[in-house]
Amino acid sequence: MASPIRILTAVPICDGHDSAINTINLEFIRHGIEVIYLGYHRSVSDIVRAAIQEDVSAIGISSYNGGHIEFFAEVIGLLRKKGADDIKVFGGGGGTITHDDAVIMKRKGVDEVFFAGTSLEEMVRFVHQRYGKSRTKRPRPKSFDQELAHKLSEIEDAYAKGKRPTSKKKIRNSRGARVIGFTGPGGAGKTTLIDELVLRFLNRSPKGRIAILSHDPSVIGEGALLGDRATMINSQDDRVFMRSMATRGQAGGLSPATQDCLALLADSNLDYVIIETVGTGQEAMPFRKNGIVDQTVLVMNPDYGSRLQLQKIVMLDLADIVVVNKSDLQRARTAHTEIEQRLEQNRRSQQLIDTVAKRHRDPGVDKLFELISKQEVVGRDRRARRTKGSR
Repeated sequence: MASPIRILTAVPICDGHDSAINTINLEFIRHGIEVIYLGYHRSVSDIVRAAIQEDVSAIGISSYNGGHIEFFAEVIGLLRKKGADDIKVFGGGGGTITHDDAVIMKRKGVDEVFFAGTSLEEMVRFVHQRYGKSRTKRPRPKSFDQELAHKLSEIEDAYAKGKRPTSKKKIRNSRGARVIGFTGPGGAGKTTLIDELVLRFLNRSPKGRIAILSHDPSVIGEGALLGDRATMINSQDDRVFMRSMATRGQAGGLSPATQDCLALLADSNLDYVIIETVGTGQEAMPFRKNGIVDQTVLVMNPDYGSRLQLQKIVMLDLADIVVVNKSDLQRARTAHTEIEQRLEQNRRSQQLIDTVAKRHRDPGVDKLFELISKQEVVGRDRRARRTKGSR
C-alpha cells in the first residue's frame, strides 16, 4: 500500500481569510489526503521551509487579498532556488483571481488555479490525479533539511508498504541529540508550550538546532489534518526542523514509523529533539518503550474531572515532569494540590510545574525550560550508555 498523498495548505501573509481553506482541508482528509495546515498570515519563506521539511508533493495556497501573481511566483521561485522544484503549487482565491491572472500564474509555474464555484469534488479529483503518483526521481538534496526530510519519507513509505526500512544511514555530522517527549490530553496546550520552550532554546543557543516530531490522529480509513504548525509562532525559524506525522491507524498517540523516525532525528546534527503525541487519555506513556526518550513531560489542564480520574491516569506514574498548564484558570490551585498528592504516592522524584503557556515570558515556562536544560548532562550519560550497549 502506498503512502497517502501529503500536501501543505496555507494562507499568504497579510491575509486572514481561512474559512474556505478550512472547508477544503476537511474535504481533502475525507478522501485519504494528509494535509499539513500552516495557517494564515504566512510568508513565502515560512511556506517553503515547511513544505521542504514536510516533504510534501504540493502546496495549496488560498489567496483572497490580492497580490497573488507575485506571491505564487515567489513561492515557486524559492522552491527552485532551494532545489525543491519537485514540490508543485496550486491554489485559488474565489473571485479575487481572474482568468487572465490565472493564465499568467500558470505561465510562471502554477499547476492549477481554482475559481469561485469550483466544486470540492473537482479539487479532490485534481489532487489525486496530479499528485497521486509516487515521486520516483527525486532531486539530490541541497540542504540538511532536505536530506533529513527525504530520509524520513523513506521510513514512512517503507512502513506504508508493510516493511521496516532497511537503510540505517545517518545524516552527516552525526551527534547525539537530547530527546524530550511531550504527551497529554487534547486541548491541554502541548503545542503552545513547546513553541514557548523553542523560543527560549533559540535565544540561549544562537547556533543550536532543534527538531519537533509532531503527531495528529488519522481519520479512520481516511486522511489526517496535521495542524500543529498553524499554532506555532516561534518555531517558524530556520534553526527548527519540524515534521508532522499521522497515526495512520495505530492507537497510542504515535505513528507506526515513529520509533525509526525518532532514532534518525536523535542521531542527526541536532541539539534537542521534541516529540509530541496526539491528545491522549488514560493510557500508559506512549513513547516509553522505545528507550530513546531522555525525559518525559505530561501536560495537563486543571479541568480533568474528579480525584478519581487522577487515580486512573497511568501517565502520572511514568512522567518525569508533570505540567499543569492554563494555571490561570479558576480551578488551577485545587488541581495543583490534588496532582501533587497523587504524585507523592508514586514515591519518585517527579517534578510538578504550573504554567500559562499562552502568556509571554511566563515564569512557569521559564522554570520548565531550566529544569529540562539542567537534565542535559544526565541525558548525555544515558545516550552514552545506549551507544556503548549497542556496540
